[in-house]
Amino acid sequence: MPRPTAAQLAYGSCTVILSTLAMLLLSRTSSGPGIVVIALAALALGLLVAMTVPMPKARATESAGARKTDGRQARSQARARVRARAHREPVPAGVEPVRGPTAP
Repeated sequence: MPRPTAAQLAYGSCTVILSTLAMLLLSRTSSGPGIVVIALAALALGLLVAMTVPMPKARATESAGARKTDGRQARSQARARVRARAHREPVPAGVEPVRGPTAP
């Protein structure tokens, strides 16, 4: 089972606290068993809210070999781009770049 995210923990905790307060205020109970029932109901509600918060999207499941191949291809493409930049035509010495007209 994956670990809960920070959003799940935050939503679940806030739900437990706020629902406990709301139910205690609305029911006006002062007996021990009533408070225990309300606390358990709030915990169940908080757990339900925490588990229904959407999880972050995971990568599409691929085989390990396909992932390795994709990584190798990406690295080889990056190396090719670096080599292409390094092999550009050098600018001859003494040639100045073309500049636009300057204001007097």
